[in-house]
Amino acid sequence: SLPSTFPFTFRKLAGCTLFITGASRGIGKAIALKAAKDGANIVIAAKTAEPHPTLPGTIYTAAEEIEAAGGKALPCIVNVREEQQIINAVEKAVKTFGGIDILVNNASAISLTGTLETATKKVNLMMDVNVRGTYLTSKACLPHLRKSKNPHILNLSPPMNLNPMWFKNHCAYTISKYGMSMCVLGMAEEFRGEVAVNALWPKTAIHTAAMDMLGGAGIEKQCRKTDILADAAYCILTKPKTFTGNFIIDEVLLRQEGVKDFDVYAIAPG
Repeated sequence: SLPSTFPFTFRKLAGCTLFITGASRGIGKAIALKAAKDGANIVIAAKTAEPHPTLPGTIYTAAEEIEAAGGKALPCIVNVREEQQIINAVEKAVKTFGGIDILVNNASAISLTGTLETATKKVNLMMDVNVRGTYLTSKACLPHLRKSKNPHILNLSPPMNLNPMWFKNHCAYTISKYGMSMCVLGMAEEFRGEVAVNALWPKTAIHTAAMDMLGGAGIEKQCRKTDILADAAYCILTKPKTFTGNFIIDEVLLRQEGVKDFDVYAIAPG
């Protein structure tokens, strides 16, 4: 991280417009705040306009944090299950900031449940948000991304590993996340030379409100902070558009970039 005394030109994402789904909290917001420090424009495309009973943050509180960090924010109510809401937010982003340079498909639904325990509405939610939402948001942003100097799509999804152990305990969730990864596989090839398309996934659990809900009390001791994904995302999004079609694990990339101390990312160091 460069000292704040560096001239403005070193802020690599200054003036770039990032469209981030699910940016009102968690990993999406962490990526937004990292880019905001450079002076980026952030479109917060998320569905929490009213405070949630158990989860912190709305698109408006996220916008305040982004502006305080040095960025410009455009909060948009977007449920990625609704195509028209995506299209409206993309149009508003282009009208407000003049284009879109980066899309981060972060919005996700999760249910780590077996086949018989997963209610159909949960299956529908995961397929709609994770696969279809990612696909449709990419589709809406691509015409604008193609006009950018260094456009990127980044999906928060895992490397494609067909070992059955990743499927057996939560088949529907794994299918939906691999659907996002297949979007990377296909779109990276389809738009090669025009738009970089990559996937980013954590090496281990990341502490978010969702993780508290899934893991219960004390789970955070096994987790890393969202900062590790924000730093890894920043490395990817500042690379040239020739860097495409990659399935990246946060720790692996940061080690390649010269990071040695990973305790700084631990909730409980050691």
